Amino acid sequence: MKNKVRELWAEDKAVVNGWLSIPSTVTAEINARAGFDSLTVDLQHGLNDYQSALSLLQAISIGDSTPLARVPWLEPGIVGKLLDAGAVGLICPMINTPEEAEAFVRYARYAPDGERSFGPTRAVFEHGAGYANDANRQIVTLAMIETTRALENLNAIVSTPGLTGVYIGPSDLSLSMGYTPKLDQDEPAVVAAIERILTTAKDAGLRAGIHCLAPSYAKKMMALGFDLVTLGNDIRILATATASVRPSERAIALASLLFFARFIFLTFRFGN
Repeated sequence: MKNKVRELWAEDKAVVNGWLSIPSTVTAEINARAGFDSLTVDLQHGLNDYQSALSLLQAISIGDSTPLARVPWLEPGIVGKLLDAGAVGLICPMINTPEEAEAFVRYARYAPDGERSFGPTRAVFEHGAGYANDANRQIVTLAMIETTRALENLNAIVSTPGLTGVYIGPSDLSLSMGYTPKLDQDEPAVVAAIERILTTAKDAGLRAGIHCLAPSYAKKMMALGFDLVTLGNDIRILATATASVRPSERAIALASLLFFARFIFLTFRFGN
């Protein structure tokens, strides 16, 4: 069972993650060919349900990106179904207590480490006959830290056995702290909270990820020590490409989406 995310971490490299909010296998395929290290299918704020998520996971498999998913909420059924569909990592929103973090890990793991039911319907074809033996070791679990309550319980959350890491949602974190919700935060109090989450996770031996917008900000977060950075999402990439040209040229912009997505990735990965 291959997990490029873990392979890169083992080489002390950060993961560049793409984000799929549009329930279209075409845009998923475009992103899969763009060179992202991983791609996350978003079932929380994205426009996806389980059936479209399954199709997107299939589209991701044409490339070399590791398939991840963000569940809509902490619930064992959807956790199991997305893993059975082939996701090898999950991001769970609104983890506010160590009990919730522990439940998240438990739902994602087979016995004796957890209570995930065995039935990897698609996963066994995608990841091989050794899936049952590999899953608990390879699957990534990232708990979203995005509220003041989670900040209060941070030390206990990062002490959860089996948790791979944390993932910061800057918009909800900002809102919870009384500031305007946005990515790429420069508000000193929010920046301090982000840095505290990173440091606390690292001190506990966990990985840390963050959702970014601009490639320049994502590079800054990598330099700060984040192990995974997400570059916006497919909707933003499409909107940016479309808005960058005159209305009469928008058809060309849509046709150029593959180039644009790859340009963002290559500029981020190899640029200054």
